[in-house]
Amino acid sequence: MKYIKINPADNVAVALQDLTAGEVVEGVKLLVDVPRGHKIVLQDLKAGENVIKYGFPIGHVARDAAAGTMVDHSCIKTNLEGLLEYKYEPSFVEPSSTRTKTFSTHKGSEKVLSDSDYGLETRTFKGYRRADGQVGIRNQIWVIPTVGCVNGICEQIVAQFKAQNPAHEGVDAVVCFPHNYGCSQLGQDHENTRTVLSDMIHHPNAGGVLVVSLGCENNQLDAFRELVGPVDESRVKMFVCQKVEDEVAYGVERLKEIYAVASQDVRTEVPVSELKVGLKCGGSDGLSGITANPLLGVFSDWIVEQGGTTVLTEVPEMFGAETILMNRCQDVATFDKTVSLINDFKEYFMKQGMPVYENPSPGNKAGGISTLEEKSLGCTQKCGSSIVRGVLKYGERLSVKGLNLLSAPGNDLVASTALAAAGCQVVLFTTGRGTPFGSFVPTAKISTNTPLAEGKPNWIDFNAGVLAQGEPMDSVAARFTDFVLAVASGEPVNSERHGIREIAIFKSGVTL
Repeated sequence: MKYIKINPADNVAVALQDLTAGEVVEGVKLLVDVPRGHKIVLQDLKAGENVIKYGFPIGHVARDAAAGTMVDHSCIKTNLEGLLEYKYEPSFVEPSSTRTKTFSTHKGSEKVLSDSDYGLETRTFKGYRRADGQVGIRNQIWVIPTVGCVNGICEQIVAQFKAQNPAHEGVDAVVCFPHNYGCSQLGQDHENTRTVLSDMIHHPNAGGVLVVSLGCENNQLDAFRELVGPVDESRVKMFVCQKVEDEVAYGVERLKEIYAVASQDVRTEVPVSELKVGLKCGGSDGLSGITANPLLGVFSDWIVEQGGTTVLTEVPEMFGAETILMNRCQDVATFDKTVSLINDFKEYFMKQGMPVYENPSPGNKAGGISTLEEKSLGCTQKCGSSIVRGVLKYGERLSVKGLNLLSAPGNDLVASTALAAAGCQVVLFTTGRGTPFGSFVPTAKISTNTPLAEGKPNWIDFNAGVLAQGEPMDSVAARFTDFVLAVASGEPVNSERHGIREIAIFKSGVTL
């Protein structure tokens, strides 16, 4: 396939590969070369007329655009502005007991797909069943600083432990997670730091945690212990550097004690209903909403139907598509939380004196995304067609199974950290431009196009670009499901293989 018209109502098509002037698209002769991912005008548009993609307006043309030309960020302007009032107009169908559902294909047609169509019979994976009932997909030991001042100490502790225990058999990794916070913060920023670090301590991917405090920071260890609450003290240990003579040696000894317990953990068969999957995209391009994001949507629906959980975040990249999510809320209370999720983030921009709709990024634009509406309509496809069951504040942990929405910005590492802090054991990250980063849980990269997968094999874990080359969604979804369950059973993703694990905590206020 060279191009696609996603929805019959669209007045643009999308190039699936580089096209040259003179080629014919939907009966229209191209007047210019069009790079992969960019939009081709299918009918003459006058200045001010809407550009329709995915069946929805994605903005309006700022000047006349002739059929056969390309429209991009230089000539499309957003239709979005200010705060909006919303009305709950539910539009969803409760899933049937047979788990059969109608999915929209990337061609805009519909097909009734059941589990057997994908080879997606009820499945299991090999995970770690924790004493508190949670299930982890990794058995790692984490060293977490309460404050950035002891980042270096944490790194020394891990380095010396590994030198003394180079194989550390029985655990997948021993990792420290440096960050810049824990002191000189006020109000919500201080609470965000404490909450995310506490969430990490309770995360099931950690078989054990060593918490390292300096002693004079705002994030005092005694108060932090109260926030963390009850823990298995054989697996979670905390100490204050200013209260011991040799903090590195002391930390190494505590790590050895944790390792003695965590290294005995074993994987067991666990139903897919125990999976909690974060849905994220970054470095998106014009194919994101055509290949990788719809693939995640199909997978998300299947996980939810199996009794599992998926989480969509990046609130600023819901703007322009938020009503689609709102009308899939299970009830008025969930709808009201979603309205607050959206408007609170808009007000956050406005309080900072920043434009609400300053999006897409330069990389997005180069890849063919022109407005925030276009980006959002592609972004929200990651959560399929499931009913919205829960809405989480930043730092809040999952309590409801099914599709959840989470408050976090679009920034890749901040949002992925928030997904993991909510309890997701894995983050599925679609990208059209490519990125090497990893959060504190396995962060799998799914490419929207084949050239990226071929050019960055050390970044990309799964290629959804084959959808643009004609491979059916059913076979790609089946392979993708096998891939995710293999990751859940211990297969490392590229960021893990390269030792890339990081955290980033949301900050909005002053620093003392």
